[in-house]
Amino acid sequence: MKKLIIISICLFALNSKAQQLPQYTQYMFNQYAFNPAYAGVNKYWEATTTNRYQWIGITDAPRTFTLSAHGPLKNEKIGLGGYVYTDVVGPTRRIGFQASFTYHVQLADQLNMSFGLSGGFNEWLLDADKITTYHPNDFYFSNGLLKSFDPDAKFGLYLYHPDWYFGASIGQMFHNKVSFLATQTSSETYLEDHFFFNGGYKFHLGDNWAIEPTMMLKMGLPAPVKFDLGVRGIFKETVWLGFGWRSNDAVNGIIGFQYKEMVNIGYAYDFSITDLKNFNSGSHELMLSVKFGRTAPKEDNKASME
Repeated sequence: MKKLIIISICLFALNSKAQQLPQYTQYMFNQYAFNPAYAGVNKYWEATTTNRYQWIGITDAPRTFTLSAHGPLKNEKIGLGGYVYTDVVGPTRRIGFQASFTYHVQLADQLNMSFGLSGGFNEWLLDADKITTYHPNDFYFSNGLLKSFDPDAKFGLYLYHPDWYFGASIGQMFHNKVSFLATQTSSETYLEDHFFFNGGYKFHLGDNWAIEPTMMLKMGLPAPVKFDLGVRGIFKETVWLGFGWRSNDAVNGIIGFQYKEMVNIGYAYDFSITDLKNFNSGSHELMLSVKFGRTAPKEDNKASME
């Protein structure tokens, strides 16, 4: 599997032809992870964790963990939040943290817009001991754990109504160049700007059923643009089942359950539709969110995320 490790390094070292930020199938439940303007959209605080295990069966495949918490202040025009993640791919590991400030403006009856800005850091680590080089005494890979520590920021907009929403955000705004401190050298890898556009609409079918289509567009040039489409059926705002498609990547299914309007549990399974399907048995993603500090009745909250 050494070839797979070398491929993983090349994807990041040569200006990264792959998108650099974590990928989610259940993006509709963790929008704060990629858009700081989502903090305070609902009238309660929410903590969400996502664990993703990608391409099961391939050694050194990506593994991602995220944890976020966000919500409104007593002045409901202001939302605060924080986000931490770790993303492991072979001998590389990225750790990031950001805290955010969001401001909400009412545009019309039941129509609001929010603006969010977050700032923090990324730490990029490369375990040189896990790499076999062509030259045994290669200077750049003889220092054990190589680290690059960089500031980071995101900015986002979010337009929302009880039945629909649309968000746009940009990540890795500083466009930093990865520099490894141990060798006092820099790579040719930049933390490229990433753009996210997502939206959803909830169609109510009587008192018990609803259908919610969602979309996500991810741009991290020069990597290929990724486009997600999904739809889920929801019963009594308690149980949901859905499926989706990601361009040049995978199809997926999701299932979830809400307990007493407080806890959401969701699971997603991705099945590759590229040549990778011959080498892996799919990707697994588990989501858990807890709501607390509710400041308004349920009917006043954003329906599409209940």
